[in-house]
Amino acid sequence: MTTTDASLTTIAVGGPAPYDVLVGPGAARHVVSALPDAASVAVVHDERLGELAAPVAAALHAAGRRVEVMVVPSGEQAKTLEVVARLWDDFAGAAVTRSDAVVAVGGGATTDVVGFAAATWLRGVRVVHVPTTLLAMVDAAVGGKTGINTSAGKNLAGAFHPPAAVLVDLDLLTALPAHEWVNGMAEVVKAGFIADPVILDLIGSDVAGAALPTGPSTRALVERSIAMKAHVVAADLKEAGPREMLNYGHTLGHAIERHESYTIPHGHAVSIGMVFAAELARVADRLDDATADRHREVLDDLGLPTSYARDAWPSLLETMRMDKKARGGTLRFVVLDGLGKPAILAAPDDDLLLAAYREVSS
Repeated sequence: MTTTDASLTTIAVGGPAPYDVLVGPGAARHVVSALPDAASVAVVHDERLGELAAPVAAALHAAGRRVEVMVVPSGEQAKTLEVVARLWDDFAGAAVTRSDAVVAVGGGATTDVVGFAAATWLRGVRVVHVPTTLLAMVDAAVGGKTGINTSAGKNLAGAFHPPAAVLVDLDLLTALPAHEWVNGMAEVVKAGFIADPVILDLIGSDVAGAALPTGPSTRALVERSIAMKAHVVAADLKEAGPREMLNYGHTLGHAIERHESYTIPHGHAVSIGMVFAAELARVADRLDDATADRHREVLDDLGLPTSYARDAWPSLLETMRMDKKARGGTLRFVVLDGLGKPAILAAPDDDLLLAAYREVSS
């Protein structure tokens, strides 16, 4: 899509289904230009975010689109097959055809489930994401991964379905609670460790500012994180190669989320998972002490958790063996061989895993 709005930054995501991410104040108002030829549009929002979704629906309506507004539960409770089935029925009722579209307004759970519903309705209709949290802006809404949870684990049912556009409206961050911003900062920190150390330098130079959605480095942190992910997914949409590095901290993180019945914030779980991955690389003699220690320092400074219950290990290990990155029951972890140098550690010995977990257990 094209825009003449000088206040916006356009980050192109290449690959087999290219699209743009627009970043800046007021980006959400460009939803009409993102869908120039859709006759019917379903606007689906988190049940708490009707006020944020209303201007999006109004803009589409004013442009002559037929608009139906739909609601999904908040957070991970939305990511169920029952919610998807209800959305399918709602899409049918709204006469959403293959030439029409869906717009998701909400956090990462909302973009995950709405994206999956769009990917599977009529074998795929367009979806535009309007992420409302930092976590969704820098991670969930970008990259084309969609999914829901099952009793066996997180995001085990899903599809790759790149959006038609992502509208990262920085104005939406002004209403974001500080704890939600900090939750999303885990994914920003991840981007720093695996690919863009400048992010870590920005955080370190002003930790207090980095811990707030109104800090002076907000736009830079958001844009650099999105640009990193855009570069990776453009080269590897379906996680056949380098995209796997984006799962840094997520193997243990997803296991913790399931262990907590998805009541722990995603960023908190990933924060613990990154510290574990750093310790695993350290005990495997692959990562230097300074970089391993920096994980805990940066995350602690931001107020993110860096330890987890010691007695949870047997359950976590069992869940990790069901992780999407496992191959034939063989565990695979994204680790670092140095700052900005992600790699894979396959089939680590159980004693090595336990030694690493002891360093993050409390």
